[in-house]
Parts: sequence; structure tokens; C-alpha cells
Amino acid sequence: MDKVMNPIGRLMGLRYKSHPWHGVEIGKEAPQKLTCFVEMVPTDTVKFELDKKTGYLKIDRPQKYSNIIPALYGFIPQTYCSEKVGEYCREKTGREGVHGDRDPLDVCILTEKVISHGDILVDARPIGGFRFIDGNEADDKIVAVLDNDAVYGRYNDISDCSSEVIDRLQHYFLTYKDLPGKPIQAEITHTYGKEEAYEVIRRSVEDYKTKFENLYEILSEV
Repeated sequence: MDKVMNPIGRLMGLRYKSHPWHGVEIGKEAPQKLTCFVEMVPTDTVKFELDKKTGYLKIDRPQKYSNIIPALYGFIPQTYCSEKVGEYCREKTGREGVHGDRDPLDVCILTEKVISHGDILVDARPIGGFRFIDGNEADDKIVAVLDNDAVYGRYNDISDCSSEVIDRLQHYFLTYKDLPGKPIQAEITHTYGKEEAYEVIRRSVEDYKTKFENLYEILSEV
């Protein structure tokens, strides 16, 4: 059991909303099966993002163009993209100077169900990911499927996805930050399968533990 949730976190969770990043466990079967926090769904016309201090969703920005996320989108709790994630990106790309983006690890979750809103937890199975680099920041996007989904639940690796699904996801990530007159700095260097996705997840968990190693002590003093 995650020591942050035992016992202080559990007792606080009875009275207060658990922080989606720090107060939710990644899951006992990680990295093969994860608990994920969903920030956005395909019907959202504005970009929602977690406010890291409060744990509530906030409006990051209205979408300026008709560009919608084609899957559930959010992050994996108790992950952080820093040195270990950046190191893995440097190893795979041969690029120097790349570092993690200092955010939780992003995840998009495929499902045939219509989910009407975010701010929810779902169980998902990673099947691959995109090696996304924004400037000099490693900002991997893990691709997962909703556990037991009627359509996507049988997918075992990203190679099971059609090219149309992959193209649509990549198009979103490469264009959702578009602003007139500004050059696009983001790129996807690789599409990788589940084993590499597992490694990215493991490294992001290690980065989280390094970054927040004193979190349990801080909560114990509350």
C-alpha cells in the first residue's frame, strides 16, 4: 500500500477530497494496469487542466480552433517527468539537453463509450505511447485502453490500433498548441509499444518518488 495513503492520507480522504495527483494510488498492477485521472473528454470545447496546488480542474484556455481531443485525456497519479524520463528520451533519440517537462505523465485512453465529463478516475491498460518533445522537454503521451472496454478492451499493443486512430491522436498533440504566427516546436519522434510505455511509466514513478520523497513526512505533520 502507498505509504502516503496510510494512515494519514486515508483519514484525510474521509473528510476532504483526495488530491488527484498525490492522493490517488497508481494501482497495485502498475504499469500493466493503472488508475488514471481524466481531465478532458472529446466533447470539451475548452482545455481543462489540473491546478496542482488545489487539486481542482481549471480552464487552461478555450480552444481557438475546431481541434478536440479524440480520446479521454489526463494523467497518471503519483508520476512526475523529470531526470529519469528525460534520460530515457535522450537514450532513445540521441538528443542532448532533453529533460522531463516537470509534470505528471500524460495519458490518453481509448474507449467506445461516451463519457460526458472529466474529473473522474478510470482503470486503463497502457498499450504504447508517443515520444513527444516540446522544445527540449520530454512530454511523453501514454496511449491506453479503458479496461474491459467492449471495443478497445481487446487491444494488447499499439500495433492493434488502426492508422486512422494513431493519426488522429498525433494530429491533436501536434496542433492543439497552435497559435497564428508562432512556429511549432513540438514533434513526435517515435510511436512505441507497451514495453517502452511500461518503462516510461516506471521511470516517471521513480522521478515522482525523488521529487516528493518528503511528502509523507509533510502530511504526517498536518
